[in-house]
Amino acid sequence: MHNNNKFTPISEIGENKLIERISKKFINKQDSTILGVGDDSAIFKHSAANQTVISTDMLVEGVHFDLMYTPLKHLGYKAIIVNVSDVCAMNSSPKQVLVSLAIPNKYSVEMIEEIYEGVFSACVNYNIDLIGGDTTANAGGLVISVTILGDSPKKRLVKRSGANANDLIVVTGNLGGAYLGLQILEREKMIFTDNTNIQPELGVHSYVLQRQLKPEARIDIINQLSGLNIVPSSMIDISDGLSIDLQHVCKKSNLGFKIFEDKIPIAPESKKTAQELSLDPTICALHGGEDYELLFTVPTETHSKIESIKECSIIGHMASNIKTKELITVSGSSVNLEKEGWDSFVKSNI
Repeated sequence: MHNNNKFTPISEIGENKLIERISKKFINKQDSTILGVGDDSAIFKHSAANQTVISTDMLVEGVHFDLMYTPLKHLGYKAIIVNVSDVCAMNSSPKQVLVSLAIPNKYSVEMIEEIYEGVFSACVNYNIDLIGGDTTANAGGLVISVTILGDSPKKRLVKRSGANANDLIVVTGNLGGAYLGLQILEREKMIFTDNTNIQPELGVHSYVLQRQLKPEARIDIINQLSGLNIVPSSMIDISDGLSIDLQHVCKKSNLGFKIFEDKIPIAPESKKTAQELSLDPTICALHGGEDYELLFTVPTETHSKIESIKECSIIGHMASNIKTKELITVSGSSVNLEKEGWDSFVKSNI
């Protein structure tokens, strides 16, 4: 938050002045951006050689975030990142975003500016232009809606539906940390609510908290795949959990899968936190969600190239039988994975 004592009601300056204040530092950098914020519509040009991808995502207070433990700057940053991740999941590069807010009257001008500080940081880090959006009042909680545009050569675009039997299944980074970060935050919130004199001790959990509050999208992997001349056969980002997102690929590709527990990448910090919370780290990785890593499939002949990418792990392969949804545990037993993951309409039974 800004360290000033005066908080300005949005009604004091109005919507237009608010937009001027939060948009003045955004400067267009993409060649494809012709006109950004400030008119009735933005203008950008389509490339004859590339195809445009577009996605939208929404963060709703009380459903996707809790302001008791979510810094506003981190919230703005994450709102952009979850959309960048969707573009990366098409093997594409993000170019422009539109950000819309439905704002309750408890929010001051300075609070909205803090959210846009996070938006600005994400746009700078990922070389994206903010080209517009909308703001309106809201009687409920804060709602942040982001629409993102990206582009890619047609031959490099990847869908969920292109996997082939025996393709290698690859994930980036490590999994389960974001879910464990959320559990720590919820635990500390409960302790603080019961006794406000007890201050949360979060330093030892900085890794999993970072995974939850300030994730990053894997544009670095998209660039490395391009450099190695690898075009995945299918791809998705891991937002709902490894298990359910892998099953999305299976459904679209009409295939099954076999993955191995000892190949699923889980950070030591996540394992330690899971032990503290009496949780199985593999279950957190399979069903926790919000990791925003990439899951993709590639032909077996790319094995050595994939292994050269430090942040990639081969965890199994696609199976010809769509009913095969198999996890081979460390002990060697076979588990039939059910469709589970985080769903905003269904309470998770993780």
